[in-house]
Amino acid sequence: MRVTRSFLVRFYVILAVFLLFPISARGGSLPEDFVYVPDVIPDIRVELRYYSNHNFVGERIDGYLEPKCILTRQAAEALGKVQKDLGKFGLGLKIYDSYRPQRAVDHFVRWAKDLDDTRMKKEFYPDVNKQDLFKDGYIASKSGHSRGSTVDLTIVAIDPQRPDADLDMGTGFDFFSPRSWPEDPQISAAQRANRMLLREVMEKHGFIHYSKEWWHFTLNNEPYPKTFFDFPVN
Repeated sequence: MRVTRSFLVRFYVILAVFLLFPISARGGSLPEDFVYVPDVIPDIRVELRYYSNHNFVGERIDGYLEPKCILTRQAAEALGKVQKDLGKFGLGLKIYDSYRPQRAVDHFVRWAKDLDDTRMKKEFYPDVNKQDLFKDGYIASKSGHSRGSTVDLTIVAIDPQRPDADLDMGTGFDFFSPRSWPEDPQISAAQRANRMLLREVMEKHGFIHYSKEWWHFTLNNEPYPKTFFDFPVN
Protein backbone atom coordinates (compact mmCIF):
# COMPACT_ATOMS: atom_id res chain seq x y z
CA MET A 1 0.00 0.00 0.00
CA ARG A 2 1.34 3.43 -0.92
CA VAL A 3 1.49 5.73 2.09
CA THR A 4 0.84 9.31 1.07
CA ARG A 5 1.88 12.45 2.90
CA SER A 6 -1.77 13.38 3.61
CA PHE A 7 -2.41 9.95 5.14
CA LEU A 8 0.56 10.36 7.47
CA VAL A 9 -0.61 13.82 8.53
CA ARG A 10 -4.08 12.52 9.41
CA PHE A 11 -2.56 9.55 11.25
CA TYR A 12 -0.34 11.71 13.44
CA VAL A 13 -3.17 14.14 14.19
CA ILE A 14 -5.38 11.27 15.41
CA LEU A 15 -2.50 9.80 17.40
CA ALA A 16 -1.88 13.17 19.08
CA VAL A 17 -5.52 13.45 20.11
CA PHE A 18 -5.41 10.05 21.82
CA LEU A 19 -2.15 10.83 23.58
CA LEU A 20 -3.23 14.25 24.81
CA PHE A 21 -6.77 13.23 25.81
CA PRO A 22 -6.84 9.78 27.42
CA ILE A 23 -9.99 7.69 27.21
CA SER A 24 -10.86 8.47 30.83
CA ALA A 25 -11.01 12.18 30.01
CA ARG A 26 -13.27 11.90 26.97
CA GLY A 27 -17.02 11.28 26.64
CA GLY A 28 -18.78 9.91 29.72
CA SER A 29 -16.22 11.15 32.24
CA LEU A 30 -17.10 13.12 35.35
CA PRO A 31 -15.84 16.51 36.49
CA GLU A 32 -13.10 16.52 39.06
CA ASP A 33 -14.27 15.60 42.58
CA PHE A 34 -17.37 13.72 41.32
CA VAL A 35 -17.73 9.94 41.50
CA TYR A 36 -20.16 7.16 40.66
CA VAL A 37 -21.55 6.24 44.08
CA PRO A 38 -21.52 2.42 43.55
CA ASP A 39 -17.76 2.69 42.92
CA VAL A 40 -17.44 3.99 46.48
CA ILE A 41 -20.28 1.95 48.06
CA PRO A 42 -20.58 -1.30 46.04
CA ASP A 43 -23.53 -2.68 48.04
CA ILE A 44 -25.74 0.41 47.88
CA ARG A 45 -29.09 0.12 46.13
CA VAL A 46 -30.12 2.64 43.50
CA GLU A 47 -33.55 3.39 42.03
CA LEU A 48 -33.13 6.59 40.06
CA ARG A 49 -36.73 7.69 39.65
CA TYR A 50 -35.96 10.51 37.23
CA TYR A 51 -34.43 8.10 34.74
CA SER A 52 -37.79 6.30 34.68
CA ASN A 53 -41.44 7.24 34.17
CA HIS A 54 -42.21 6.61 37.84
CA ASN A 55 -41.97 10.18 39.10
CA PHE A 56 -44.24 13.17 39.59
CA VAL A 57 -43.77 14.30 35.97
CA GLY A 58 -44.56 10.89 34.51
CA GLU A 59 -41.65 10.69 32.07
CA ARG A 60 -37.88 10.47 32.01
CA ILE A 61 -36.39 13.81 33.02
CA ASP A 62 -34.01 15.83 30.84
CA GLY A 63 -30.34 15.15 31.52
CA TYR A 64 -30.77 11.59 32.81
CA LEU A 65 -29.16 9.70 29.94
CA GLU A 66 -28.26 6.62 31.98
CA PRO A 67 -29.29 5.30 35.42
CA LYS A 68 -26.03 6.47 37.01
CA CYS A 69 -25.83 7.60 40.63
CA ILE A 70 -23.37 10.50 40.96
CA LEU A 71 -22.20 12.61 43.92
CA THR A 72 -19.17 14.59 44.95
CA ARG A 73 -16.51 12.32 46.39
CA GLN A 74 -16.91 13.92 49.82
CA ALA A 75 -20.66 13.19 49.89
CA ALA A 76 -20.21 9.64 48.61
CA GLU A 77 -17.54 8.83 51.20
CA ALA A 78 -19.71 10.22 54.00
CA LEU A 79 -22.61 8.14 52.70
CA GLY A 80 -20.37 5.09 52.80
CA LYS A 81 -20.03 5.58 56.56
CA VAL A 82 -23.82 5.69 56.88
CA GLN A 83 -24.07 2.44 54.92
CA LYS A 84 -21.48 0.80 57.16
CA ASP A 85 -23.38 1.77 60.31
CA LEU A 86 -26.70 0.50 58.97
CA GLY A 87 -25.12 -2.74 57.79
CA LYS A 88 -24.43 -3.75 61.38
CA PHE A 89 -28.21 -4.16 61.78
CA GLY A 90 -28.99 -5.81 58.46
CA LEU A 91 -30.03 -2.50 56.91
CA GLY A 92 -28.77 -0.34 54.07
CA LEU A 93 -29.52 2.65 51.88
CA LYS A 94 -31.46 3.00 48.66
CA ILE A 95 -30.96 6.17 46.62
CA TYR A 96 -33.78 7.76 44.65
CA ASP A 97 -31.83 10.75 43.35
CA SER A 98 -28.35 12.18 43.76
CA TYR A 99 -26.63 14.71 41.48
CA ARG A 100 -29.27 16.40 39.30
CA PRO A 101 -28.28 18.55 36.31
CA GLN A 102 -29.75 22.05 36.02
CA ARG A 103 -31.49 21.01 32.79
CA ALA A 104 -33.52 18.51 34.84
CA VAL A 105 -34.59 21.27 37.23
CA ASP A 106 -35.61 23.34 34.19
CA HIS A 107 -37.72 20.38 33.05
CA PHE A 108 -39.51 20.40 36.41
CA VAL A 109 -40.20 24.13 36.06
CA ARG A 110 -41.68 23.73 32.57
CA TRP A 111 -43.85 20.87 33.77
CA ALA A 112 -45.11 22.84 36.78
CA LYS A 113 -46.22 25.68 34.50
CA ASP A 114 -48.28 23.29 32.36
CA LEU A 115 -51.40 23.18 34.52
CA ASP A 116 -53.17 20.75 32.17
CA ASP A 117 -50.69 17.93 32.79
CA THR A 118 -51.90 16.23 35.98
CA ARG A 119 -51.41 12.59 35.00
CA MET A 120 -49.39 11.80 38.16
CA LYS A 121 -51.45 13.85 40.59
CA LYS A 122 -53.17 10.89 42.26
CA GLU A 123 -49.89 9.32 43.40
CA PHE A 124 -47.64 12.30 44.08
CA TYR A 125 -49.75 15.38 44.90
CA PRO A 126 -53.40 14.41 45.48
CA ASP A 127 -54.07 17.22 47.96
CA VAL A 128 -52.15 20.02 46.25
CA ASN A 129 -53.30 22.22 43.38
CA LYS A 130 -50.64 22.16 40.69
CA GLN A 131 -50.78 25.94 40.40
CA ASP A 132 -49.55 26.13 44.01
CA LEU A 133 -46.43 23.98 43.61
CA PHE A 134 -44.12 27.00 43.34
CA LYS A 135 -45.83 28.93 46.15
CA ASP A 136 -45.74 25.95 48.49
CA GLY A 137 -42.06 25.29 47.81
CA TYR A 138 -42.35 21.93 46.09
CA ILE A 139 -40.81 23.19 42.82
CA ALA A 140 -38.02 25.79 42.49
CA SER A 141 -35.77 27.09 39.73
CA LYS A 142 -32.62 25.92 41.55
CA SER A 143 -31.89 22.73 43.47
CA GLY A 144 -29.21 21.72 45.93
CA HIS A 145 -28.98 18.46 43.98
CA SER A 146 -27.25 20.36 41.17
CA ARG A 147 -24.39 21.19 43.54
CA GLY A 148 -23.58 17.49 43.76
CA SER A 149 -23.76 16.85 47.52
CA THR A 150 -27.51 16.41 48.06
CA VAL A 151 -29.17 13.01 48.02
CA ASP A 152 -32.71 11.60 48.26
CA LEU A 153 -32.78 8.19 49.89
CA THR A 154 -34.43 5.72 52.24
CA ILE A 155 -33.50 2.70 54.35
CA VAL A 156 -34.04 -0.88 53.21
CA ALA A 157 -33.69 -4.24 54.88
CA ILE A 158 -30.83 -6.22 53.34
CA ASP A 159 -32.70 -9.33 52.28
CA PRO A 160 -31.76 -11.10 49.02
CA GLN A 161 -35.25 -12.58 48.86
CA ARG A 162 -36.88 -9.14 49.07
CA PRO A 163 -34.92 -6.60 47.01
CA ASP A 164 -37.57 -3.91 47.63
CA ALA A 165 -37.86 -4.29 51.40
CA ASP A 166 -38.06 -0.56 52.15
CA LEU A 167 -38.70 0.53 55.71
CA ASP A 168 -42.13 2.12 56.07
CA MET A 169 -41.62 5.89 56.14
CA GLY A 170 -45.29 6.84 56.05
CA THR A 171 -45.27 8.27 52.52
CA GLY A 172 -43.53 7.50 49.28
CA PHE A 173 -40.66 9.46 47.80
CA ASP A 174 -41.62 12.85 46.31
CA PHE A 175 -45.05 12.88 47.93
CA PHE A 176 -45.97 16.58 47.97
CA SER A 177 -47.69 16.98 51.33
CA PRO A 178 -47.05 18.01 54.94
CA ARG A 179 -47.24 14.27 55.64
CA SER A 180 -43.73 14.06 54.13
CA TRP A 181 -42.29 16.42 56.73
CA PRO A 182 -39.89 14.40 58.93
CA GLU A 183 -41.83 15.04 62.15
CA ASP A 184 -45.39 15.01 60.80
CA PRO A 185 -47.72 13.80 63.62
CA GLN A 186 -50.21 12.12 61.27
CA ILE A 187 -48.05 9.05 60.66
CA SER A 188 -47.66 6.13 63.05
CA ALA A 189 -45.08 5.87 65.83
CA ALA A 190 -43.22 3.15 63.90
CA GLN A 191 -43.07 5.31 60.79
CA ARG A 192 -41.76 8.27 62.80
CA ALA A 193 -39.14 5.98 64.35
CA ASN A 194 -37.97 4.90 60.90
CA ARG A 195 -37.65 8.52 59.81
CA MET A 196 -35.77 9.33 63.00
CA LEU A 197 -33.35 6.46 62.37
CA LEU A 198 -32.62 7.78 58.88
CA ARG A 199 -32.15 11.32 60.14
CA GLU A 200 -29.95 10.33 63.08
CA VAL A 201 -27.55 8.16 61.08
CA MET A 202 -27.29 10.73 58.28
CA GLU A 203 -26.65 13.61 60.68
CA LYS A 204 -24.06 11.52 62.52
CA HIS A 205 -21.96 11.49 59.35
CA GLY A 206 -22.25 15.12 58.40
CA PHE A 207 -25.52 15.51 56.53
CA ILE A 208 -28.28 18.00 57.33
CA HIS A 209 -31.94 17.24 56.73
CA TYR A 210 -34.60 19.26 54.92
CA SER A 211 -37.59 20.10 57.08
CA LYS A 212 -40.22 19.31 54.41
CA GLU A 213 -38.90 16.02 52.96
CA TRP A 214 -37.93 13.02 55.09
CA TRP A 215 -35.78 11.64 52.23
CA HIS A 216 -33.70 14.76 51.48
CA PHE A 217 -30.20 15.38 52.91
CA THR A 218 -27.28 17.66 52.06
CA LEU A 219 -23.66 17.30 53.14
CA ASN A 220 -23.07 20.05 55.68
CA ASN A 221 -19.61 21.00 54.38
CA GLU A 222 -20.42 20.54 50.71
CA PRO A 223 -17.49 21.38 48.41
CA TYR A 224 -19.52 23.43 45.88
CA PRO A 225 -22.07 25.43 47.92
CA LYS A 226 -22.65 28.04 45.21
CA THR A 227 -22.09 26.08 41.98
CA PHE A 228 -24.99 24.57 40.04
CA PHE A 229 -23.69 21.99 37.55
CA ASP A 230 -25.38 20.94 34.34
CA PHE A 231 -23.37 18.00 32.99
CA PRO A 232 -25.66 15.08 32.04
CA VAL A 233 -26.08 11.94 34.12
CA ASN A 234 -24.28 9.26 32.11
